[in-house]
Amino acid sequence: MKRQHAGYAGKLDEPGEEIDRQVSELLAAAVEVHRVLGPGFVESVYEHALCVELELRNLPYRRQVPIPVEYKGHRVGESCLDLLVFDSIIVELKAVEALAPIHGVQVRSYLKATGCLIGLLVNFNVPVLLRGVRRIILTN
Repeated sequence: MKRQHAGYAGKLDEPGEEIDRQVSELLAAAVEVHRVLGPGFVESVYEHALCVELELRNLPYRRQVPIPVEYKGHRVGESCLDLLVFDSIIVELKAVEALAPIHGVQVRSYLKATGCLIGLLVNFNVPVLLRGVRRIILTN
């Protein structure tokens, strides 16, 4: 699943306009889910609802995407992404009181394992969704 850094420009691996547009579309879908459901449900409810919203908006996604975990050239296991949107944006969903540093580390590990450069960590258990979103970029 390692991928090239297409759609990214500049030495800092900052997203280009197309990726920014895709992230905006994805966030608009997540905001709509949060607007309708509000906080308080378990993560799986938000995941399912976000998938429905992505389908309604005709945004391409894959759910519970398996990713191999390698250690020194040996496959040692497998993990799973909550969502892979536009085949390039990793989305890790949470429904917790507060995001912890380990949640960001988890997304960075997923970025390294897949070769994707951008991930969104989204916590639905907040009064205003955008305050529960962290954008994580894989840098060198």
